[in-house]
Amino acid sequence: MAETTGELVRWEVDRGIATLTLDSPGNRNALSARLRAELSRGLAAAMADDGVRGVVLTASGSVFCAGADLKEIAAERAGHPPAPADAPGMPELFSAVMDAPKPVVARVNGPARAGGIGLVAAADIAVATTEATFAFTEVRIGVVPAIISVPVAARMHHRWMSRYFLTGETFDAAAAVDSGLLTRAVPPEELDAATESVLDGLRQGAPRALARTKELLGAGHASEREAAFAEMGELSAEFFDSADAAEGRSAFREKRQPNWVL
Repeated sequence: MAETTGELVRWEVDRGIATLTLDSPGNRNALSARLRAELSRGLAAAMADDGVRGVVLTASGSVFCAGADLKEIAAERAGHPPAPADAPGMPELFSAVMDAPKPVVARVNGPARAGGIGLVAAADIAVATTEATFAFTEVRIGVVPAIISVPVAARMHHRWMSRYFLTGETFDAAAAVDSGLLTRAVPPEELDAATESVLDGLRQGAPRALARTKELLGAGHASEREAAFAEMGELSAEFFDSADAAEGRSAFREKRQPNWVL
């Protein structure tokens, strides 16, 4: 077993599986620029390692991923770009998972919100604890779930997606399975065993066959996805720069309701 500890993402390889653990529990594993950069580097290293058969994405603490780092976004909008400057944007990060030539499994150990659900949807297989909850909270802070709609639309059935995108309400792991977002949900004490069962299956597949099978599962979608990400990126930027978004961030920071709530 080989292990490398980054500042915000831990990397471990065991029996052909690279586990990348989001390790920023202080901000609920939010997708800050630094975390995105470390996660991107970890994914690239796993793809370049001939001894790695597949990748697991999981997290430390009680939350899988809270989505975008709103404090960092506020600072960026105020003219203070985050470091590192070369961190991938959300579209590049999600594409790195979806286009990876090796299978990626999300081990969802707790709640996921907004962009965190994008990571879950981008993964090929997603196994979660039944205690995990999910919510697309964007409309409640005055923005649009634009960029994450690209990977999520490839997983969730449209009626479920419409409900949860528009209401921002929280839904449980059972609903996430029914909607197509999750592959399976199990009690917390069974999460490791359920994940390991999937990984044992991956270990039995020939590497080139796994890569080609993943490619055919996404056949014909890469160029469409690139165009969709570009369009959704513009939409996302428009709304993050809006007055509603500024009010939403202030309300979130001040732990109050935004001024549009009836």
